[in-house]
Amino acid sequence: MNLAKVSANGQVTVPVDIRRKLRLKEGDKLLFIERDGEIIINNASATAIVRAQDAFAGADRDFGVANDEDVQGLVDEVRYGAERQS
Repeated sequence: MNLAKVSANGQVTVPVDIRRKLRLKEGDKLLFIERDGEIIINNASATAIVRAQDAFAGADRDFGVANDEDVQGLVDEVRYGAERQS
């Protein structure tokens, strides 16, 4: 268990063990989630990445992407296709 003290300004120093577990670095933002009466603290950037990965799950199959070359082909198609239409 880790303990932190709230300053008069509402600031809290996150204990070093927790910072390491959340992979927090200076400037990172914390996400506070209330669930079943408890507050869960997450690294906001890491949470956003996981949500984006979840949102795109299966997209590789939908677009026929199997490797880096396929990704580059899609990027080129969007990039150069837009230039041709201009």
